[in-house]
Amino acid sequence: MSFDRKYVICALAYLAVGICLGIFMAASHNHGQFTTHAHINLIGFLLSFGYGIIHKLWLVRPNPTLAKIQFILQQAATVTIIVGLFLLYGQFVPEARLDPFLAVAAISVLVSALLMMYMVVRTDTVKT
Repeated sequence: MSFDRKYVICALAYLAVGICLGIFMAASHNHGQFTTHAHINLIGFLLSFGYGIIHKLWLVRPNPTLAKIQFILQQAATVTIIVGLFLLYGQFVPEARLDPFLAVAAISVLVSALLMMYMVVRTDTVKT
């Protein structure tokens, strides 16, 4: 499966999860997971969808190993942040225990973005 399709499928899955959490918060009148909801939609849906568009429109032949590393890093970091924030704002786990995981995940999102930028700059973008 192509990376553009993988990213769009992941994006739509994150969107569904984000909408479900939003509906739950509205129905329960408990908006304590607002930050989690925002991160699901921003780094889950929006960023994954954006990366899918980049793969579809600009990256003709990206380095397959680099593209795979970037995809796995992005998805692992996103899931870690979402789960970590859910546990934090749901008050299931103390912040001190989650901070190291959230810090590594946040840095991983940055590294993933830098890898995408590198691929855009260095990859052949001429459609044949």
